[in-house]
Order: sequence, then C-alpha cells, then structure tokens
Amino acid sequence: MKKLIFLTIIIFNLNIMMNAKNPILFDVNELVRFDQFTPQDIEESTKLIIDSCKKSIKQIAEIDSSQRNFNNTMVAFDDFYHSFMNLFNTVYLMAYTHPDSTVRNASLAQIDILSKFDNEINLNEDLYRATKEYSETSEAKKLTGYKKKFLDDRLRFYNLNGFNLPKEKRDQLRIIFDTISSLGIEFSSNIASVKDYLEVDEKDMDGLPDDYKNSHRMENGKYRIDLSYPSYVPFMELSNSSEARKKLLFLYLNRATDKNLDILQKLLSYRKKAAQLLGFRSAAEYFIADNMAKTPSEVWRFENNLLSKIQPKIKIDYNELLELKREHTGNFSETNIYEWEYRYYNNKLLVSKYNVDQQVIKEYFEVNNVINGILKICNILYDVDFVDLKNAPVWHKDVKVFEMKSNNEVIGRIYLDLYPRENKYSHFACFSLYCGKNTNKGYQIPTAALVCNFPKPTDEMPGLLTHDDLITFMHEFGHMIHFLMSRAELSYQSGISNTHEFTEVPSQFFENWAWNYDALKLFAKHYKSGEVLPKELFDKMLEAKNVGSGIQTNRQIFYGMLDMTYHDRYDPDGLISTTDILRELQNRMNVFKYTEGTNMQASFDHLVGYAAGYYGYLWSKVYADDLFSVFEKEGVLNRNVGLRFKKEILSKGSTEEEMTIIKNFLNREPNEDAFLKSIGL
Repeated sequence: MKKLIFLTIIIFNLNIMMNAKNPILFDVNELVRFDQFTPQDIEESTKLIIDSCKKSIKQIAEIDSSQRNFNNTMVAFDDFYHSFMNLFNTVYLMAYTHPDSTVRNASLAQIDILSKFDNEINLNEDLYRATKEYSETSEAKKLTGYKKKFLDDRLRFYNLNGFNLPKEKRDQLRIIFDTISSLGIEFSSNIASVKDYLEVDEKDMDGLPDDYKNSHRMENGKYRIDLSYPSYVPFMELSNSSEARKKLLFLYLNRATDKNLDILQKLLSYRKKAAQLLGFRSAAEYFIADNMAKTPSEVWRFENNLLSKIQPKIKIDYNELLELKREHTGNFSETNIYEWEYRYYNNKLLVSKYNVDQQVIKEYFEVNNVINGILKICNILYDVDFVDLKNAPVWHKDVKVFEMKSNNEVIGRIYLDLYPRENKYSHFACFSLYCGKNTNKGYQIPTAALVCNFPKPTDEMPGLLTHDDLITFMHEFGHMIHFLMSRAELSYQSGISNTHEFTEVPSQFFENWAWNYDALKLFAKHYKSGEVLPKELFDKMLEAKNVGSGIQTNRQIFYGMLDMTYHDRYDPDGLISTTDILRELQNRMNVFKYTEGTNMQASFDHLVGYAAGYYGYLWSKVYADDLFSVFEKEGVLNRNVGLRFKKEILSKGSTEEEMTIIKNFLNREPNEDAFLKSIGL
C-alpha cells in the first residue's frame, strides 16, 4: 500500500464521545495533553476510533444510490478518515519521541493495528461501491475545482489498490499490505533503537573542540562517541585519527544491520508481489504511477541526465580534495579518497582554502536565535506572528510550542523537539499531526511537530548550530510552514498531501534563505558578544557554497538510484543480496567506493517512507530553485512576493494539480536553469 508519511488529518469524528479521562481524545483546536498519555489511553483510543470508523463506513454504505451526494458520500469519508489519521499520527509521533518506554512500546503496538485497519479502509468494497455510485450521478459529472479533483483522486486510488481484481485477489492483497505495514514499522523502530557507540582514547580526540570533548568524556577518561547526528558529524569532520573515523563510519553504516537486512529483503519481496498482483511490472512502476514522474523510465532518464551533466563538477570537486589529501599525508601518488575521509578533508578544504571554519561560524547560530530568526523571516514574507506557549502540555520538557497568528487569529500550531535523547527518532523530520479542515465547529488549525537532533545546550555552552544545521532546520521548517499555511476545505487535500515530488518543493525552497545575508543578519549573532555575522565571513561562506556540490549531488543521485534499483531492477527472491546491489552500484557511479563489510541500506529509513521515491528530492529541488528565482529577481524579503507565494503555492495543498500550481506562480513552464546555476554549473 502507498504509505504517505506526511498525509495527516485532524479532529475526532462526532460519533466519538469526548472522554475526559483519555487525553488523546480532544475537541477541535484544543491543546492536546501529551504529558498525560498512558499505554492504556493509547490502546483505548485505538479501539474507539476503529469502532467509530466502522460505524461511519456502515452509514455511508447504507445510503441508497439515488440519494448519494458529495456531502453524504465524499465529505463523510473525509470526516471519518480525518479522525482516524488524527489518532494514527499522534500515536506515530509518540512511538518515536516519547521518553517513557511503556508509552513508546504501546504506541508501536497500536501503530501496527492502525496500519492494518488503514489497509482495511483502503480495500473496503463498500466505500469503493459508494464512491463509484456517486461518480455516476448527475451531480458528480458536474463537479469542478477541488471537488472534482477529490473524486478523481479517489477513483484513481481505488484503481491502484486493486478494485479491478477479483475478491480473492483483493483479500490476498490485504494480507500483503498488512505484512508490508508491519515490516516497515519494525524497520524504522530498529533504527531508532540503535545504541551502538565507539569508545576512543585522548589521541583520537585530537582536532575536536573542548566543548565536544567535555560532553563526550567518560569517568574512565575515555570518550563515548554515539551515532547521533551531533556526535557523529563533528567527529567525522574534525578528528585527526583516520583509524577512529573509519571505525565510527563502520558502526554508522551498519546501524540495525543484524535485524534490518532480513526485514528489507522481505519488504522488497512483498512490495514486488503486491505490485505484480495489481498488474505492474515492478514496485517502482506501482509507486510512481500517480506521482509527477508517472513512470520509472522517466525517473531513470532524469537521474542519468543529471548524472551526466554534473560530471565536470564532480571531477573538479574530487581533484580539489585529493590534492589536499596528498599535501596533508605527503603521499603524492595517492589516488583515492575513502568514505571516512570525505567529511574530514572537505572541512579542511573549507578552512584552508576558503577560510570557512564551521566551528567559528556556529558561534553565530545559537539555537534560540535561529528559531526566532526563522519565525521573523516567516513574519516578513507571510505576514504572520508567532506566540511562544511556555506552559503548553508536551511529551518532553525540552519541547517548545508556538502558535501562528494572522490578524490576532490563531491559524496554526507547531511543536519543536530539537535535541537527541535515547530511543528518540534519530534523523530530522516534520511530523504532521492535525490537518486543516472545515468542521461544524470552525476551521481546525493545522498542527505539526519538527523532530530534530541538534546539539543540546549545556551549563557550559548554549546550543550552537553549524551552517549545515541551519540549512537542515530551514528545510524542515519549510515543510512545517507549507503544512501550516494550508487552507483546504478537505483534510484529504490539506497540508502536505501532494505527490511526493512536490512535497519537497517548499522545504528545499526555504533553504535558500540560509544563503541570504539580509535574512541572516536578522538573527545570526555571536552567542557571546551579540555581534552580527560579519559580511566578510558571509562572503567567504558564499564563495565556498558550491565546494563539493558535484559530490553532494552525486550522492543524492546515488541514493535515488539505489532506491530505484531495489524497487525496479532487483529480484528480492533471487540469489543476489541488497548488499551486492549496494556494492555494485556504489563502485560504479558513486564518488567514494564501497567500504567492505558495511550495509547502509539497513538504516536507509527512506526505503520505508519514500519507496521508489528518493529521486523526488532532486526532482523537487529543480522546481524549488526555479520558484526561488522569482524572489531573487523581485526581492528575497519582499512581502508582496511572499504573500503571492503563500496564496498560490503554500495554501493550496493538493486542491489543484502540482504542475498547474507551479506554472501559475512562475507564469511560465518550469526549467532546470536555476538549479544548475545553484550548484555552480
């Protein structure tokens, strides 16, 4: 089944009676009491929502075909599914962020139940029949705008989920989809549960700053380097010990290998079986059928075309690093740079040749200043204000809550869970919670959470972000603001409900403000002196912006091709392993050759969430850079342009075709010129 991570919904169906004892059950726009969740609450709410959905389905099914209309059939579906996904998303977030293991484990167990019920909804014959009956009414044939698109999308969804198959095959499909859901949950959970670390001596810490050393020192005088982002990346960039970096990389690329290699093999096998049962040649052909790309061949064309165009930049980038390595080691016959050396020499290159030191730069990006700065940029562009809800109920004391207001009216709510902790989701993502939707109690405000893993403030040091961290933050906040600005009538079309390729457009679009000095000087201030980021330092950063851009783009193409190969050109039931595929592809097209004994695919979580869809990051970046070119021309902090972008892009959700949305803003066909320029070509 097609799992949309970011598709989220909101309020509970009116059939569910409010239960004051269960904090998960709440009214429209009420603050959720995350601090009161118990395993019993989660189990109870799951039973309640499933029972309520079954009643709603029965009510829709019993309507006589002659009495069907948009409200009692299409909106009725949107209402109950909206309620279901509201709970699903809340429980999903708790499974990967809640500090209490009993709540996490209960959430994981209920996710499995909810996922299987989701499959049951998607394959429900009564709902299909109701939709089909409505589509044949005179009212349906006259639909326009978002209503027509909603009906068309639902009919296409049913076609892609096997409603042209005999019942016995649909029953078989349901079992396969249930298995896929369970395997995906297990795969992600295993990654989040990794507790591996590297223990190193003082000599291995040479090159690392005192604040890093102090936060990683153990009682025995050695250092514990875990695999979280704030721990892993600085060590790989700064440790002068090549041997220690290699060991840490080996651990990092083997996260969850003991469990997830087998799970991935099964996951790919069941996806292929489902796709072939539905009449598709491969899982990729199935997953891409209703994306912007439409076919795997178009994705392969896109990836190979881009790979060909960036070859000159890759060569420049690699030779620049290789020259530095030769000078550093004194071995002028060296011809290779290895995976555990890339971050190290890339950082040295930035410092030595471009005089850009991330350890100096991060002193200008204190985390609270960054938050305030991003909110200020949104205020300027989109005419919205943010209010810090200091006493809002949260699942962990570090979580911040803000309300977004327009003309003193609350129109959105955000949760920021920024710092790593044990058993927390270990990457960076926008978790959608409650989509905007028209209800009989008013418009439900969109609500979402940013889950990140930035360096946590200590008694000695505030939380300082590198410029790369800032870009990541702005990327995820781009998802957030896209979600919050949605004003769709239906939750099914609200928020980040677009095709995968378009979902990443607003996020990559917003990264551009991390490279604009007028935007940065609003908040980039030294954590001690308060001095604004010097223009001279910013100019050096800008000069170095495209250092390694060819290598970085190559890496994104590699990830996309690995994903596509697994889902389009691989037999998971054959003799070749996923590691064999990884090794062959990496040695053939990636800049850095495969490190023997590693299995990065076991922790490649996008294989669960974006199956045959990783290509969408680059695909969407082409559109994102093209859209940003309008701001470059008319003013990066131009409110008029920002408000037009808000109206024509951010607020639309999936009420219109994505290409139509893009063309309407650009007033022309999109092209890749701005993207190629952005990476130095």
